[in-house]
Amino acid sequence: MKEISRLFDILNRYEEKYPKQTVALGCKRDQKWVTFSPAQYKELTDNISYGLMKLGVEPGDKVGIIANNRPEWNMLDMGIMQIGAITVPVYPTISESDYHYIVNHSDMKVVFVEGVEVMNKISNIMGDTPKLEKVYTFINRDRFPYLDQLIEMGRENANPEELKRRSDAVKEEDCCTIMYTSGTTGHPKGVMLSHRNIVHQLLNLRQTPAKWSNKAFSFLPICHAYERMLVFLYQYLGMSVYYAQNLGTIAENIKEVNPTMMSAVPRVLEKFYDKIWSSKFNMKPMAQKIFVWAVGVAKQYKIQDYERSAWYNFKHSIADKLVYKKIREKIGGNFDIVVSGAASIQPHLASFFSAIGMPVFEGYGSTETSPVIAVSCRDRDGREVGTVGFPLPGVEIKFDDNGELLCRGHNVMMGYYKDPELTAEVIDKDGWYHTGDMGRRNEKGQIFITGRIKSLFKTSFGKYINPEALEEKFCESPFIANMMVVGENQKFAGAVIAPDFEFLKGWCERHEMKFTTPDDMVHNPDIIKRYNREVQNYNKNFGDFEQIKKFILVPDEWTIKNEILTPTLKVKRRFVHERYANRIVEMFK
Repeated sequence: MKEISRLFDILNRYEEKYPKQTVALGCKRDQKWVTFSPAQYKELTDNISYGLMKLGVEPGDKVGIIANNRPEWNMLDMGIMQIGAITVPVYPTISESDYHYIVNHSDMKVVFVEGVEVMNKISNIMGDTPKLEKVYTFINRDRFPYLDQLIEMGRENANPEELKRRSDAVKEEDCCTIMYTSGTTGHPKGVMLSHRNIVHQLLNLRQTPAKWSNKAFSFLPICHAYERMLVFLYQYLGMSVYYAQNLGTIAENIKEVNPTMMSAVPRVLEKFYDKIWSSKFNMKPMAQKIFVWAVGVAKQYKIQDYERSAWYNFKHSIADKLVYKKIREKIGGNFDIVVSGAASIQPHLASFFSAIGMPVFEGYGSTETSPVIAVSCRDRDGREVGTVGFPLPGVEIKFDDNGELLCRGHNVMMGYYKDPELTAEVIDKDGWYHTGDMGRRNEKGQIFITGRIKSLFKTSFGKYINPEALEEKFCESPFIANMMVVGENQKFAGAVIAPDFEFLKGWCERHEMKFTTPDDMVHNPDIIKRYNREVQNYNKNFGDFEQIKKFILVPDEWTIKNEILTPTLKVKRRFVHERYANRIVEMFK
């Protein structure tokens, strides 16, 4: 079979290479799982292409998708690309002003929007988006045409000869998508990626999942480069892809789907772990002792087989029969791989989940690198806690004098849309992309990422502090949902802490303390005292000049919706500084 060179070639590959595959895409609607076979996927995609051509969408035109994960997202994406147009995925959680910027900056001609809130935001800006000709909704909302109508129009105006001519004309070096980085500061940047950029990712990652892995579960935003590339990989490998209903139903959906592979960000795995750990409070004393012992064994798990002793393997087998097996039954799934990306995972979590039968593979990259630069693999030393594995084949990396990681290869973007000056700032004349991340490489060739260069700050005593290192360690505490370290040009490092109120509520119950409201609790002297103990405990991991000397507790949950977190759950540092400016100033008085 001829190898794919454009992303939409995956559709023909599905039917040719996996003729017995019955489910390509699935999602849950009205409490029932709705699935689409590869043939249905291809048919609906072609009808979307016919409909778009009837609308006048030409090669090179930009078509936006603003929606949560759903099978129609993939159909639109493929339908746009196979006529030579360019997909512009946009997060459904951003502000109206960001929509205004992206729609205009991208020269978007048509956009598909999901949900009343997004529809209203797009409606509000339409008077100032001269190039936007058509808005479609996913279901009938009595204001704009909707997707089924486009599909029907395509069916009635099928033109397979023109579709073939258009798709044959698409070259692997052509831009297939412009992905706007959510970023933690400033305007989003439009990253131009080619078919070649992403196809090379699939070809270099196809050996990572086991051959028996055949069912993927997806809940991270598909409009993010990380999840989108993985969903392409799942399809390339003939896996069924099932989408979660929402973030609140992940656990329930995993049990229903029983997947063999999924991706996650560290914060989601931390939440899983916290729930598992908290379950011990409902156990009888002897069961609790066994459980705590087994968790301790799991945290000592060495990823590489040759590093685990016979004595450890014996203890692990006992722990598996008594504890891990029950955890797996509660979580669901039959996992070959859980890919963790977007931020570094705490080493004890990578060991714990790998030990209980959810093997964690870490990846590293950025939207500008399509997105993977390095990832864990099955080779000897290809997985080790604390590293992101080896660079992908064909990707060169090096570290400059400041410790910044630079990479060069087939994964580096075409550039930023309409911004050659900014492109030249990050891709030098020799083709090296400057990631902005600090790291190192050990004697085995494994890569360690140690933080963002721009996140480093200096105290008034001239000492440099890496806030991400502290935040990562402190967030191991079940009391802390999120945290941001501050203190640039100050005498010491301080912290803004967002408590995990669900855990705190349980802690209050166990200590016969009344939990009232988050606002009350963050000002409660007993709660502040308990958090002070927690801070002092984690401070022991750092030198005196790095330690958190003062902190404030805030009553807000940090979420994507209130714009404190990016869609991959990273903290937007500028937003936190602005939101709590007065309290931060008070902390340093």
